[in-house]
Amino acid sequence: MENEKKETLTTTDILKLSNELTYRRYLFNKDQIGNFFRNLSIRDYIALHIIKETGESTDIYSGRTYLKDLAEMMHLTMRQISKMVGHLKDQGLLVWSHDGNGSEGTYVTITELGEESILKQEIILKEHYGKVIEKYGKDNLIQLLNLMKQLETVISSEMEDMEVADDYDETAE
Repeated sequence: MENEKKETLTTTDILKLSNELTYRRYLFNKDQIGNFFRNLSIRDYIALHIIKETGESTDIYSGRTYLKDLAEMMHLTMRQISKMVGHLKDQGLLVWSHDGNGSEGTYVTITELGEESILKQEIILKEHYGKVIEKYGKDNLIQLLNLMKQLETVISSEMEDMEVADDYDETAE
């Protein structure tokens, strides 16, 4: 059955759907969500939110979020995470420390100022998205988010396959 679906997609269908998906992602990311982030960037908010949630949910780490875990959750390189964490540290939103001499891992903990920044941003997001969820419907949104997660998994898998193919091509030369 699934093969039948794949076979009925034409190149034109794929191109139209690809363009529509790209356009929708562009619109969603362009101004619509950016307007709600004034003191923090979206990426900084997501990082702080992950750090806060990780710190609250794991007793083992005593409020710590290791950079390697943060990089993995945000799909960023360690270099990108280090740069971002340095920026957040300079703003006083988190503390950056390490275990032992640093070879066992570096981690971050959120500061009181970081907690306040998250709270302010959450108030703005709740105010806006509360209205959106009310109009769109909670169940619709949950279904959409689940579908988006599935789509992101497929996209990530395809990107990994492309990288493996590129690596193979380079070694074959």
